[in-house]
Amino acid sequence: MKIVFLHGLGQTAKDWNSVTEQVSCSDTDCPELFSLDKQDVTYSNVFAQLERRYADTAEPFVLCGLSLGAILALDYAIRHGNQVSSLILIGAQYKIPTLLINFQNLIFRCMPRKAFATMGISKSDTIKLSHSLRSLNFKSGLNKVECPVTIVCGEKDYANKKAAKQLNALLPQSQLQIIPGAGHEVNKCAPEAIAAILNKVNQNT
Repeated sequence: MKIVFLHGLGQTAKDWNSVTEQVSCSDTDCPELFSLDKQDVTYSNVFAQLERRYADTAEPFVLCGLSLGAILALDYAIRHGNQVSSLILIGAQYKIPTLLINFQNLIFRCMPRKAFATMGISKSDTIKLSHSLRSLNFKSGLNKVECPVTIVCGEKDYANKKAAKQLNALLPQSQLQIIPGAGHEVNKCAPEAIAAILNKVNQNT
């Protein structure tokens, strides 16, 4: 079984290290989402890069994403369901809340450029990417997701907990796991919980 990990905005592939060290699967892939090629960093371009990366993958794989990575993972499962054997969505939104994006962009604009140095993406590209998420709404495509889905949300991730519960209600084959004491970046604050979920998926595959 192959597991593909998709990081969030403000993260890099290295933020999955504490998870991959604890999973029983040795076949993992953690792409750097903002350096797959030289195109403008918009949602559609990042998604297209993922499609090219996994176009020739013969066996279905487990897709695990956090935040932006979860949005990409859900979208990928809708469009390429035959390639996804199981889906783990952490801090996911299925319909992007415009007010949240506007507030997030306001914060980004106030941050100094040097604060983006470790994110793998510039300040201007971060704002551009965030803005490109505004019109995303996957509700009408959820019926195309046929694989098992685990929806994960940190107990203290107040911005995404409501959406996690709604998404769980909309996907009959899904289960919801609220991680006690965790915030939004569950892969960093509770990697053992994510690893346990993935190891269970591995056992059932």
